Amino acid sequence: MKQANYFMGIDLGTQSVRVVVADMSGNVVVSDEQAYETLYPQAGWAEQRPADWWSCLNTAVANVTDKLSIGLRYSISAISVCATSPTIIPVDENGEALTNAIMWMDNRAVKETASVNATHHPILDYCGGEDSVEWTIPKMLWIKNNQPEVYQRSYKIIEQLDYINHKLCGKFTNSVCQAACKAHYVACEGGWSDDFFNQAGLEDYKDKMILDVTRVGDVLGTINKDFAEKYDLNPEMLVVQGGIDAHIGMLGLGVDRAGKMAMIMGTSFVQLCFSEQKLQLDGLWGPYDAPIIPDAWLLEGGQTSAGSIVKWYMREFGVDKMDNPYAYMNEQIEGIAPGAEGLVALDFFQGNRTPYKDANAKGVIYGLTLSHTKAHIYRALLESVAFGTKNIIDSFEQNGSPVNTIVGCGGVTKDKVWMQIISDVTGKPIVVTEDAGASALGCAIVASVGSKAYTNFEEATRGMVKEAYVVEPNPETHAVYEGIFEKYVEIYNQLKGTMAQ
Repeated sequence: MKQANYFMGIDLGTQSVRVVVADMSGNVVVSDEQAYETLYPQAGWAEQRPADWWSCLNTAVANVTDKLSIGLRYSISAISVCATSPTIIPVDENGEALTNAIMWMDNRAVKETASVNATHHPILDYCGGEDSVEWTIPKMLWIKNNQPEVYQRSYKIIEQLDYINHKLCGKFTNSVCQAACKAHYVACEGGWSDDFFNQAGLEDYKDKMILDVTRVGDVLGTINKDFAEKYDLNPEMLVVQGGIDAHIGMLGLGVDRAGKMAMIMGTSFVQLCFSEQKLQLDGLWGPYDAPIIPDAWLLEGGQTSAGSIVKWYMREFGVDKMDNPYAYMNEQIEGIAPGAEGLVALDFFQGNRTPYKDANAKGVIYGLTLSHTKAHIYRALLESVAFGTKNIIDSFEQNGSPVNTIVGCGGVTKDKVWMQIISDVTGKPIVVTEDAGASALGCAIVASVGSKAYTNFEEATRGMVKEAYVVEPNPETHAVYEGIFEKYVEIYNQLKGTMAQ
């Protein structure tokens, strides 16, 4: 291991970009976060302006570097980026966006998803048996079918990560993380499948996609000269390939082996775990072929709506105008027993990612009576997200992938009441690490391995990730929730036909 130095991590999340500088021990010496806007032009659509990402990133880097001495700036040996996925943008040859980006959570490509899944191609076995409406290929097909002039003009249709990496070092390259997890790149089957893309209707995929796939931790080049000069950074600073924000967050949480499940807990929830074997999972995503750690398969679940449901409640019930709305609502539900006195909610406010993979699924509040209050609704919504998490964990375990511990990060970890509900519903302990921004720290870990400061990800996570506290489940409360969870599943099964109409 080399002498101590520093690493810059950049996490482009759904709502904001976070930039950190961390040392060899994982201590974040400085950070900054800048928010950008999401546009919702139609129901189920979600877009962002790529120029906003770059502008906010530059503001955050400026704020970070302003707090550092010249000597420390020059000690930053490498930079790595993670981003939402699949968030796609048609670009020209210079990497400039031709339209707004279609966000990962955008559900417009329903017809295209059905078309892809109708192929029943064997390559789909590596993503849980079918494509999701959120994924890369359906979105590319939507652009091809609905914006043909944009499709024809585009040099490539790229991901958010590719867009930023091109800005930083001038290269178009595809991370194996997003290629394997969202675009059907399967290394053990030879990589890209001409047969699959031909059947899916993307016969020209070689012209429109970035085919050059690099591993997480690979060096892409050195930092753009103008960028380095602007912020007084080391001109020899390495740009290291990153990946999907949630997946890189696994490293920031210290999840580097089977048995632990990483859970990113923010606007959405993402559940991720490694497997030593290729497991075919009913209703979940994967097995993905070594998208982060070599020789480790990756399994994935996800909840599109989680923290966003709470924000919806706060906004629509006027609670967000209070000084501390979360503390206020936690006080309101303190005397309400688990189960919200018969109120059960479904957390499908923007469809269901897993295990149902149902873009038509809708949010539900079931069991309302005149005795229920706004506080009952709030508790039921918190519990609904926890039930969604349990549904995913049960699917993992029923398919041969045990989850002994949840390691969580994200804004929800600040809410001790909600964390206890999730632990009680799932029956699993939840470990929270010291740095809540696991994805940005994960980028710093990737940069440390890319620059050879650490030899591999396991060594780097041991050196850079620290545990803060553990939330333990209450066995009696867990037993109560088991029965309510059955009702949660039954309500969806009874209503899914109506939801699809």
